Amino acid sequence: MKRSLLLLMLLMILCQVSFGQKDSTAKKTEPALKQFWLVILKTGPMDKTITDTAQRNKIFAGHFANMERLYYEGILKAAGPFGKNEYTWRGLFIMDCATKEEAESNVKTDPSVAAGIFIYDIAPWWGEPSGSFKPGKPEKKE
Repeated sequence: MKRSLLLLMLLMILCQVSFGQKDSTAKKTEPALKQFWLVILKTGPMDKTITDTAQRNKIFAGHFANMERLYYEGILKAAGPFGKNEYTWRGLFIMDCATKEEAESNVKTDPSVAAGIFIYDIAPWWGEPSGSFKPGKPEKKE
């Protein structure tokens, strides 16, 4: 009797273990990643040359207006400045563009880049296309 009871308990444990196993032949789902473009804005050669406050204010007003335009066109997904650092990094953009050339074309529309206050590096960057990185244009808030 003890032997039968022990055998029954062992069988129950083995059944639980075998039913809890995952199917090793099942197709694994990979996270849905999309390529974006990381743009690092760096201090440009004209940063120290363009010192007139009115001129700089106009350039930076255009810089922010350009970022807003690119955002509402669905191109600019993230942007922001860096704090003081040992590099010449000033800010970054993450852009949703098909090619590096398209990303560069959009960066060149920035008045601070056109004026030489900023120069830039561009590299591919991968992220999940959700949240603020969701493809398409955001809705304008009125």
